Amino acid sequence: GSHNAVLSGMLAADKIAAAIAAGRANDEVVEIENEWRATDIGKDLKRVRNVKPLWSKFGTAIGVALGGLDMWTNTLLGFSFFGTLRHGKTDAASLEPASMHRRIDYPRPDGVLTFDRLSSVFLSNTNHEENEPVHLQVKDMALQKSSEHDIYAGPSTRYCPAGVYEWVEKNGEETFVINAQNCVHCKTCDIKDPNQNINWVPPQGGEGPVYPNM
Repeated sequence: GSHNAVLSGMLAADKIAAAIAAGRANDEVVEIENEWRATDIGKDLKRVRNVKPLWSKFGTAIGVALGGLDMWTNTLLGFSFFGTLRHGKTDAASLEPASMHRRIDYPRPDGVLTFDRLSSVFLSNTNHEENEPVHLQVKDMALQKSSEHDIYAGPSTRYCPAGVYEWVEKNGEETFVINAQNCVHCKTCDIKDPNQNINWVPPQGGEGPVYPNM
């Protein structure tokens, strides 16, 4: 058992080294995409693929009712009246300027039903060396200040579940602080940043969250 696992790991490492030597380091791993879709998880997700597009298009009451009908036909009859619907735009493009909305003041976590983010980060057992290269790369820091902060009111401080991002006043200026050691690799920032200005890359040594009880 353990000998076979070690041998398999060595063979996989050899394949990776050969691919890198052949200049294939940036290949898209299409096999992963194809294989997960063939699993039970992929089949379950296919049955519910239209729920959110219907909700977005028709609103809560009608959209959820149509979504329920669509899940029913997908599960029992194996087909959808709607085919496969698409989202109108990406998560990043759907974010609206802060001036269009009213600020929401959320209550403080009570430690019973709701918890602060850093307590949850502790439970995830995430680990990054303090002095390793930051794996959350901001392409244009000036754009982050003029747009993400000034126009969108710093959504990264709210959408990140691990409190990685902060806007902190330093020397009279708002400064973007990245606490990369807290990152749980959810990639929300890579997806949601309104300018697609944050790029998540694999951290040094493959570090990150460890979920021993999952």
